[in-house]
Amino acid sequence: MQDGTRLAAVDLGSNSFRLEIGQLDHGLIRRSDYLKETVRQGGELDAQRNLTPQAMQRGWDCLARFAERLSGFKRHQVRAVATQTLREARNRDEFLDQARKILGFAIDVIPGREEARLIYLGVAHLLPYSHERRLVIDIGGRSTEMILGQHLQAQTLESWRVGSVSWSHKFFPDGLLTEQAFERAEVAAKAVLEEALPAFSRLHWDSAYGSSGTVNAVADALQASGWEAGVISQDALDWLLDKLLRAQSADRIKLEGLKEDRRAVIGGGVSVLRAIFSLLDITEIKSAEGALRHGVLYDLLDRQDDQTDLRARTVEHLMLKYRVDVRQAARVSRTAQALLGQAPPDHDLHRLKRKLDWAAQLHYIGSHVSHQEYHKHGAYLLDHADAPGFSLEELHRLSQLVLGHRGKLRKMEHWFSDPVFMRQLLSLRLAVILCHAHRDPELASIHLHQEARELRLSVASDWALRYPQSMHLLTEECAAWSRTPWPWTLRSD
Repeated sequence: MQDGTRLAAVDLGSNSFRLEIGQLDHGLIRRSDYLKETVRQGGELDAQRNLTPQAMQRGWDCLARFAERLSGFKRHQVRAVATQTLREARNRDEFLDQARKILGFAIDVIPGREEARLIYLGVAHLLPYSHERRLVIDIGGRSTEMILGQHLQAQTLESWRVGSVSWSHKFFPDGLLTEQAFERAEVAAKAVLEEALPAFSRLHWDSAYGSSGTVNAVADALQASGWEAGVISQDALDWLLDKLLRAQSADRIKLEGLKEDRRAVIGGGVSVLRAIFSLLDITEIKSAEGALRHGVLYDLLDRQDDQTDLRARTVEHLMLKYRVDVRQAARVSRTAQALLGQAPPDHDLHRLKRKLDWAAQLHYIGSHVSHQEYHKHGAYLLDHADAPGFSLEELHRLSQLVLGHRGKLRKMEHWFSDPVFMRQLLSLRLAVILCHAHRDPELASIHLHQEARELRLSVASDWALRYPQSMHLLTEECAAWSRTPWPWTLRSD
């Protein structure tokens, strides 16, 4: 990617939506624009964990304003990610379908550990180079992430459902700031976070940093009141708690440096922060400039190159973990990509081939559980795997290619309306058939053509005579597709 290229990250957080725009400059991304709006969707999940219509509308309105600023950006220059609220919301698809249309770009719902990885990546890129072992903490609206890492590499990652918005609604419902409410909130936070003790104890890190959200809000308020800039100490936290208790309610807080949008959620955020200080024996936390959105920008750079794309390394790790036959997986992958390239859909062919490659490499992982219905086991493993670099939707799409690579097509009915997915699936299924004997197929004798909307698979007549079992399997496959909205014809020339 050339210097001067503009990149943009959109962070759909539980409390705020943020847009970060930067310009590439010799491997660094220099900020050129930044927008933040308090949307507070995390406080409006109803008892059934559905986003309220009002919360969805606020989100759509905000994204419409972001979309105007993103006019002229290309798909590979923008990535939007959503976090805990949209991980939880049962009606997230309703919100996201409209949100994607309004924004004009894809929106990825990322798992908690992937959020943690991106947070660390953003923090580490904006910190000075150091050999220190770092603990990074991000207290968001509905989740808290902790990461241990060194240099640019995150090593231990975790995410918990504890946040400033959710804790404020639960323990300070009317904005009342009482000693009893803080005690209950801290005890409850410790009960959730105490499992962090073995992995994140003081033995494992040299310096602690806080990213975005609560930590930055607290640091700003403390600095405005004369405390050391960019540092939160235990004494400072004790002083802040006393100030909040004296105020008695959120709307009566008088603290220089505390932004208006933080008043309603400061009680929950401070109680979680105090719980972390106590659990991990922290004496001070430094406020870091980097955050999730910065990590998304740098990860966007990595995704442009097959050599640096973390998703490719994750696929390799899963292949090793589940003892995949590497030679057979590569054989199926080469064949599937060749078939997709013979009659490519009207999309970014390189991107589609790369994702088809990952599905082909992983199509047999379920056999590690059982050979019987291994495609179903493989899909389950992928849907529930820790897969750094992948969003929830990317991973599910990959799992569905694995699920559909064999067996009846009726189970893929949900995907019939997606022509790109169906072309990838057809290429994968044909590749599995052609490679069933664990040998490289004669691709020079096999051609997938598309004329108008009609697909035709042509095989050389002598090939059909030499490989009768493969021809039989292709004939059965053709019949199976004839019962879907995506029929194709088989011809021996």
